[in-house]
Amino acid sequence: MQSAQNPNTLDVIAVHKTDRTVAFFDGANMWATGKSLEFDFDYKSLLGLLQDKFNLISALYYSAVKIDPTRSDDHVAIRPILDWLSYNGFVVVEKPAKVLTDSSGNVIKIKGNMDVEIAVHAMEAANYATIILLFTGDGDFTELVRALQRKGVRVIVFSSIQTKNPMIADELRRQANHFVELNTLREVIGRKSRIQEGNET
Repeated sequence: MQSAQNPNTLDVIAVHKTDRTVAFFDGANMWATGKSLEFDFDYKSLLGLLQDKFNLISALYYSAVKIDPTRSDDHVAIRPILDWLSYNGFVVVEKPAKVLTDSSGNVIKIKGNMDVEIAVHAMEAANYATIILLFTGDGDFTELVRALQRKGVRVIVFSSIQTKNPMIADELRRQANHFVELNTLREVIGRKSRIQEGNET
């Protein structure tokens, strides 16, 4: 039974430890959500929370990486984060971002969409998982959620509507079996220093 005060919390979702669960993290979308909520995610605490709640088989983090063209050493700004995740319980899936330039060589757009990879891997996971955790607010995943549900998979989406502009598309939130508001987990999964800084302003 869902809480009358806030149905969008993790504790109101009933799960069984026999439910094999796989988590998918849309890295770029999570970064944007954290920025809008004004706190940084403590991924160690977040993973621990999921392991306590679910029979978590694996957690996959997806990110496109942009190599700094001004450096000669293939520098990737987010490499330390991706390395940390890969050493601390996450499977990191990455690919080079595509840098589009005009005829003068000026960068006009950077494409780093990982939607296809997430969708393919989620459909593969549906062969053995009964719950999929989807950390994104991107409405493009709505059809993926429908496809997973047709296979009998329960989909729980984590994002936020408690931002100036909701970070989750309405159609995705409606389609999911459950929606969890990330801001309700702030005290557990937020990096303490950033939370304290936010509370001081």
